[in-house]
Amino acid sequence: MTPDKISRNFKRCRDWEDRYLYLIELGERYATLPVEQRCAEALVSGCQSQVWLVLTIEQQPSETKSSEKLSSKLVLNAYSDAAIVRGLLALVRIAYDQQSLEDARAFDIRAWFEQLELTQHLTPTRTQGLHAILNAVEAQTRQSDEVVNTTNA
Repeated sequence: MTPDKISRNFKRCRDWEDRYLYLIELGERYATLPVEQRCAEALVSGCQSQVWLVLTIEQQPSETKSSEKLSSKLVLNAYSDAAIVRGLLALVRIAYDQQSLEDARAFDIRAWFEQLELTQHLTPTRTQGLHAILNAVEAQTRQSDEVVNTTNA
């Protein structure tokens, strides 16, 4: 699943009820986090519902043979006790999971959510929670980038 495919699927939905159902379905499929990882350190503050987010970096050999540098891929897992929020987490995961740090930084997820017209159809509380989730992902990505740059130096 890719952001482009999600965008196409959203456009195919007849109305917002269908979009919400699709969002809930995505949450059931893609917003996963083992129970043992749902701990206080993984909780996202600023969300009304319980949201856990774990972002790690996988180091892999670079695809170019001339470089001995490792490439870094984001691994993002998340879960919420609220169905719509799980759907939002699924979208975040689809956008960022297995992306390089460079690609993750280059992807404007807020613009993508605007394109999907999601932010106009969320309650203010959910919109605030979505911003808290995106801020947490961005902060953890920056932290991970600093660790990777220190390791590769």
